[in-house]
Amino acid sequence: MPVNPELLGREFPPTPPYLVGREKVREFARAVFADAPEHHDPEAAAALGYADVVAPPTFAMVIQDLTLQQLLAEPDSGIVLERTIHAKQSFRWTRPIVAGDEVTGRMTVTGVRAMGAGAMVTSETEILDAEGGHIVTATSVLLIGGEE
Repeated sequence: MPVNPELLGREFPPTPPYLVGREKVREFARAVFADAPEHHDPEAAAALGYADVVAPPTFAMVIQDLTLQQLLAEPDSGIVLERTIHAKQSFRWTRPIVAGDEVTGRMTVTGVRAMGAGAMVTSETEILDAEGGHIVTATSVLLIGGEE
């Protein structure tokens, strides 16, 4: 197996705080064709009870990517980016991400499974607000190919 099986259970330090900006939410919403008013208009978001524009659900990937970069940078991981496919993504929400949130992500590798000459690596990233409140758990599955 090209991937280090000792990754299983490895926890990474929290990412630096990420301040979610209104324009970043709007840009992301445009990029993913999320045209609901609460993603673009603070007044529409306020009418729904939010302090500012609401990020589309997949915006959590912006934060999770910071944690995946930690995993990919591990010198003993055995993960080669050129042979890696992002195979699956899921989210378990407590609340939406809103512009003005200051969030951090903390990843744990929850699965490492050999698949032929390659492996499948599952990780969970807990995304928390500045007070430590849970926003979302993002689960990612990476498929890593073996040597050619």
